[in-house]
Amino acid sequence: MKTICALFSTMFSATFLAAFLATLIVLFSNTVMAATSKPALDAANIDPKDMESLKRGAKYFADYCMGCHSASLMRYSRVGADLGIDEAELENMMIFTGAKVGDLMHVSVDAEDAKQWFGTKPPDLSVVARSRGVDWIYTFLRSFYQDPTRPWGVNNVVFKDVAMPHVLWELQGLQAAQYSNVVGDDGVTRQVITGFKVVETGDAAPAAYDVFVRDLVNFLHYMGEPAKSIRLQLGKWVILYLAIFFIVMYFLKKEYWKDVKKAH
Repeated sequence: MKTICALFSTMFSATFLAAFLATLIVLFSNTVMAATSKPALDAANIDPKDMESLKRGAKYFADYCMGCHSASLMRYSRVGADLGIDEAELENMMIFTGAKVGDLMHVSVDAEDAKQWFGTKPPDLSVVARSRGVDWIYTFLRSFYQDPTRPWGVNNVVFKDVAMPHVLWELQGLQAAQYSNVVGDDGVTRQVITGFKVVETGDAAPAAYDVFVRDLVNFLHYMGEPAKSIRLQLGKWVILYLAIFFIVMYFLKKEYWKDVKKAH
């Protein structure tokens, strides 16, 4: 009986181990495939200390984003205080809905109407820079291309089949995707977008459009954590305090243990 139980125990352990290893292999394979299928991201190279860039980004956000996207975790007054914008200028630059300076930055369009137009409710952008990353947003806003199969006539390399129209097309213009055959790690040849060709020029030159997007991304980065600069500055003093405290405690410990060693 003991022999049979031991045999079953061994078989169960072997089966469990094989299933566990197979699960790990599948998960690892999916992770590798997901990692290799992601498009390369361009570096945003934002400067969170550039106040002029942040001010321009705040205006761009109000002009081009807040028609559909809210920033319900941020108040207009906080933006004004942090970026050095007085109340009158703030109202003229960012508030177009009759909201007050102390109000949260809610979207101006009705959520149900937006859902009906786009098929989904436009997301709140308060912390999008923290969830997506600044490089992702920077690349996304520069990677729309013509796609007649989509409802708005455009698609995006970073976010395939995105419901959002290319709201900045008048600035950037329109571009067509250029494809190349690429052999993947699995040996399968696929058509991959490797570049763009301008088919309709916009109001802004390519370099100027990149600066525009960088300012907008810089503001989104600030909005994701407005107190980040204060936190980083305070953190340096905390580390300095802990270093000094450690030195004092180290010599105090040596002084106490000197008497303890003598007693023994």
